[in-house]
Amino acid sequence: MAITTKQFQKFSDLDLVWDFLVDIYEYKKDYGVAAPFFEHAIKASWMDSSYSFLDRLWFDGDKVVAFVFYEAPITDIYFNVRPGYEYLADELVDYAIATMPDFEGEQQFILFGGQDYLKEAAAKRGFKQVYEYESLIFDFENELNYELPEGYHFVKPEDVDPVKLSKLCWYGFGHGERGEFVDYDKYDDSLDWTPAKSHKDIMGDIMAPSMHSTHEYDVIIADENDEYVCFSGMWWIPENKLAYMEPLCTAPEHRRKGLAAAALTRHYRRMKALGATHMTGGEDPFYGKIGYGNGSHWTFWKR
Repeated sequence: MAITTKQFQKFSDLDLVWDFLVDIYEYKKDYGVAAPFFEHAIKASWMDSSYSFLDRLWFDGDKVVAFVFYEAPITDIYFNVRPGYEYLADELVDYAIATMPDFEGEQQFILFGGQDYLKEAAAKRGFKQVYEYESLIFDFENELNYELPEGYHFVKPEDVDPVKLSKLCWYGFGHGERGEFVDYDKYDDSLDWTPAKSHKDIMGDIMAPSMHSTHEYDVIIADENDEYVCFSGMWWIPENKLAYMEPLCTAPEHRRKGLAAAALTRHYRRMKALGATHMTGGEDPFYGKIGYGNGSHWTFWKR
């Protein structure tokens, strides 16, 4: 059967992409990003999705066999390919070069440890690796055991205050330099517009639930005054036995107190009980210090 293609449609193809990425995921095979990576980004405020119609799906009959897409910045191009369809590498790379965003020559490919066939295709077209890092993963054959520091407590899922959570994310992700957080339930619309007001749109996007999000497994930590000080999101993908942690932030004044480690420990205990075998982290040395090990190898290629 001939291979066919279609352009990604943001409002109708999220399930299609999710199911494909879940289906091809294999722990330690490093075939590309896991399913939450794309869905989390496509809805995020920091993601320019106006070019998402350039993302393309490849099909063998009704089965998705490849997906080429960008994230942030829009010149970062990713490839996910179903095993057995590596022969599409030249076509996928040619499509990316010819069609995906490449403003001022900034286009780069993000290729993974299990994608040597794509690296070869990129190299034939003049791409060279310019950077690499390891995104660490915690294997649940090990134990994560960091207790919550004195003076802090976990917030029950049913008690979560979205305004407090928005405030934590505003400062925890560094938006404070753009202006002070404004509680719009108390905001006087007669006041002049200020740059700080832009947080409403930003946090609305961040906090709006995605189709496959599992916020019931999020971890939020509050201090003695019940102010939220640490947030760790959790996407549970039972088909992959994957606990996908995204995002993670701590209020600046509460960092280096062990809160993030305690939040990840809570994830570990909860998700292992559900059948998870591993949990994502990131490239920050913090993860290695608390027991994370080798996970996904990211390489960056440019011409």
